[in-house]
Order: sequence, then C-alpha cells, then structure tokens
Amino acid sequence: MISKDQKTKIIKGFQSHQEDTGSVGVQVAVLTSRIHELTEHLKVHSKDFSTRRGLLRLVGRRRRLLTYLKKSEYQSYADLIQKLNLRK
Repeated sequence: MISKDQKTKIIKGFQSHQEDTGSVGVQVAVLTSRIHELTEHLKVHSKDFSTRRGLLRLVGRRRRLLTYLKKSEYQSYADLIQKLNLRK
C-alpha cells in the first residue's frame, strides 16, 4: 500500500486547486502509483493471483476514468497522460 505521505505528495502534485482531492486527475495519479507498486510486487511473486486480479481491477478503473476525461476535457487528458508517462 501507498503510505499516507506518498499519497499526500501525489495529491498535491495533481490537484487543480487547494481543496481538490477527488478530481479525475488526482484519482488517476493515485491509481497509477498503486498500479506501479503492485506491478513490482507481481514481478517478485508471480503466482499471487489475488493481487493480479486486484491489479486488473485498478487498471480497468484507471482506463474508465481516462476515457471519461478524454471525452469531457481533452486538454487536461493530454496533460495528464504526458505528466504520468502513460502510453495513450
């Protein structure tokens, strides 16, 4: 799991205003961090199928959020993709 300090740092880096903790950009950034963490775990523990299932759910959630952002605010979608180094 991501520590509270790491999560706070990610939120501060992607929030659009002072009180923003749940916008699409922040959610995608937090999910991306968790996805990277679980990916590293699965490189070591390749037979951990429950973690693999959780990872696939997180990837799906991130994909749905990115699709929504792409349809509603394309410029912020493009900025977020570039900032997170995602391939889309």
